[in-house]
Amino acid sequence: MAEATVSSKGQITIPADIRQALGLAMGDVVVFTLLEDGTTVMRAKKRSLLDLEGMLKPDQSKRTLSIQDMSIGRR
Repeated sequence: MAEATVSSKGQITIPADIRQALGLAMGDVVVFTLLEDGTTVMRAKKRSLLDLEGMLKPDQSKRTLSIQDMSIGRR
């Protein structure tokens, strides 16, 4: 278990083993999430939504539906 002490300026130094495990480098962003039970989750923000572009390929086996075919309650 790693520990860090809060400075008078409210800063902490992330221990080296944690930085290495998260792959953190100078200038990387760290996100803190406070859960309802009081637990805090810290994660490295290493990717943006733009990094996901092109990962999903359209399923060419699906047929195209017309607006009428998409109508709710149509039988």
